[in-house]
Amino acid sequence: MSTKAKEKKPMSLTNQVLISMIVGLVVGVTLKQLGPPAFLQAWLVEGLLLVGGKIFLASLKLLVVPLVFVSLVCGTASLDDIKKLGRVGGKTLGLYLATTAAAISLAVVVAIAVAPGAGFELSTTATFEAKPAPPLSETFIAIFPTNPIKAMADGNMLQVIVFSILFGIALCISGSPGKRIADVFQDLNKVLMKLVMMIMMLAPYGVFCLITKVFAEQGFGAILPLIKYFLVVVLCLAIHAGITYPTLLKTLAGLNPITFFKNARSPLLFAFSTASSNATLPVTLETARDKMGVDNTISSFTIPLGVTINMDGTAIMQGVATVFIAQAYGIDLTINDYVMVVVTATLASIGTAGVPGVGLIMLAMVLKQVGLPVEGIGLIIGVDRLLDMMRTAVNTAGDLTVTCIVGRSERQLDAKVFNADTSGSADVNLQKSFHGALK
Repeated sequence: MSTKAKEKKPMSLTNQVLISMIVGLVVGVTLKQLGPPAFLQAWLVEGLLLVGGKIFLASLKLLVVPLVFVSLVCGTASLDDIKKLGRVGGKTLGLYLATTAAAISLAVVVAIAVAPGAGFELSTTATFEAKPAPPLSETFIAIFPTNPIKAMADGNMLQVIVFSILFGIALCISGSPGKRIADVFQDLNKVLMKLVMMIMMLAPYGVFCLITKVFAEQGFGAILPLIKYFLVVVLCLAIHAGITYPTLLKTLAGLNPITFFKNARSPLLFAFSTASSNATLPVTLETARDKMGVDNTISSFTIPLGVTINMDGTAIMQGVATVFIAQAYGIDLTINDYVMVVVTATLASIGTAGVPGVGLIMLAMVLKQVGLPVEGIGLIIGVDRLLDMMRTAVNTAGDLTVTCIVGRSERQLDAKVFNADTSGSADVNLQKSFHGALK
């Protein structure tokens, strides 16, 4: 028997994460059903699982600002034609806004047809205190940083993106000095990707902690009172991800949707388990380059921008939630109101991108716009954590879809890489190279 035959092929990182999610779900639901003693709840759920999950999320999030800054500077500086930057930026922003508008329109139509809030008994204990949404004029002014270092420290991603693009353009037009600095940033980008590789090795353990804690605290019982609302949101997410994105990929880029989702497994699993597009950013960038075949000059621009402003999954939740709350309170909305919901939510996906708790703030803005009680948000908070996991995966799928379309239109997508049957080999190679580096 040959040496290759004897060598056992290691399990890919994607499969390890998937197994961790399944095991975490089973363990979490079991803990919820058994109702462990207080000391075990405190030690395991609020102790070990909380610490493990938080450390993993913190490890991912520490990469977000440096990755966005370095990758955007590299991507912008590598565009030798400033007109190309405007063209790529226009396509990207237009597609993100169009998919968000389509998402919330779909949600409103399906929610009206199904009527998830009809006959709903309002809970007298449901409360929600909305944070004040900033005026639109203030929001656009705040996009431009006065102190880029403070913007990075605060994690204000829109300001970081604007500064990164301006800095990249300056490098692009600075001749030899700009070229030397750009080479340094290219080296920094490679080092950051190695750091990503190191942190990804902890992913199965971090995902297990996150998933187990969520289901140990909520189980499936939290869904039952709002099962109709929950299922309508899930249905809309499935339609948008399973029909809208594949249609766009096939018609605008001529790409196979099945191959796309096969290549996108890793970032979608990470998005689902972390419920954070920012935390998933390193994996999304790596997937766009290594599995989708999109050149770094495109993906380093479209992915960070999408993580900040593209919120298709969140828009779907807002559309269904608006109809649900209106029906639950017995308030009839007009056609004009529904149009206003679509317009407000689409614009708010950019306008509130840098505000903490963006999903609920965006929903509060929409509800106020059409005269619905903001307190109604309290009705859906119980299942929002579980839905957040799903809509984050849809957000990430949307980022990759637009990236592939823009890359294809700019002839910056390698079809051979996109269609290659890696079967997890990239994850396996990542693990091998990491372990080899430690020896």
